[in-house]
Amino acid sequence: MRILNRNNKNMWALALIVVLGIAWYWYESRVDKELFRPGSGCVNVHAAEAWAYLDAHPETQVLDVRSVAEVSGGTLPGALHVSIGDPAFQQRVHELNKAQPVLVYCAGGFRSRKAAAALKKWGFTNIQHLHRGYESWRMSGFPIE
Repeated sequence: MRILNRNNKNMWALALIVVLGIAWYWYESRVDKELFRPGSGCVNVHAAEAWAYLDAHPETQVLDVRSVAEVSGGTLPGALHVSIGDPAFQQRVHELNKAQPVLVYCAGGFRSRKAAAALKKWGFTNIQHLHRGYESWRMSGFPIE
């Protein structure tokens, strides 16, 4: 049995990162084709687009679906925190006004895609999804609370 040296371990780690990155982009593109279909009422927006949208539509409900631990590091201004992992997620989301736009985000986009799909299923018709989530917002220098 050959013992892996440090260089081989680094190569395996790098290969794993590459494979995970490819898998994420494959998943993202597959889900995005259906979720953000033109005319579907759900749009994938980058941080600058989200900032402009919020400025033009102050009635937008901002929904943060990250965990409690993640939220302690900051949120988008005025965000309502309802973790997608919360057993009462559906009940709490139904308290939002379906007639008003919703901007939904998580840390990087996986959980918020699931939340956006649920919002569509539950009758929300104007959903803005923050592409790459809170991290893209923060790294773009937009305000956080």
